[in-house]
Amino acid sequence: MSDYSEQVEVVCRIGIADGAVVSRPDRLRTSGLGSCVGLVMYDVLTGLSGMVHVMLPTAPADFAERLRVDGVKPQKYADSAVLWLVSELQNRGSTIRNLRAKMAGGAQMFASAGRSDVLRVGPRNVEAVETALTGCSIPLLAKDVGGTEGRTIEFDSQTQLLSVRTAKSGTFTI
Repeated sequence: MSDYSEQVEVVCRIGIADGAVVSRPDRLRTSGLGSCVGLVMYDVLTGLSGMVHVMLPTAPADFAERLRVDGVKPQKYADSAVLWLVSELQNRGSTIRNLRAKMAGGAQMFASAGRSDVLRVGPRNVEAVETALTGCSIPLLAKDVGGTEGRTIEFDSQTQLLSVRTAKSGTFTI
């Protein structure tokens, strides 16, 4: 006889410039984090968790119009992605005081980028996410950012641990 009280764990894959919210015991995973940042936000009480795969630091001035006309996703930009994720978690019952964050990514993928701020996409993404989290009063508990190699991350909503995998460093949790 089957025990229907057991929950089935689902892995929700997050694409570039996308995001999702899940509840325990589901997992969130994204790959291809070079200069992009994978941000996880989770509610320590409700078990809700969300992830966004951020491509760029700040939304353009005409973002609201592009969102309406072109369907540009708010998850594409660090500033709007953080606000989107907070809103999605709140819509499902989370409160800001119970939210925590972890992030990984933001690598410097271009060797010559030291001279040009335009090419420092990874570090600028990290800074923009940190600024947006501070603005929302959400503590960033752990991060694995910078460097020169890409990452794949997976968040376990049960343990609230973020697994980070790189080609050179292997897998570790934060």
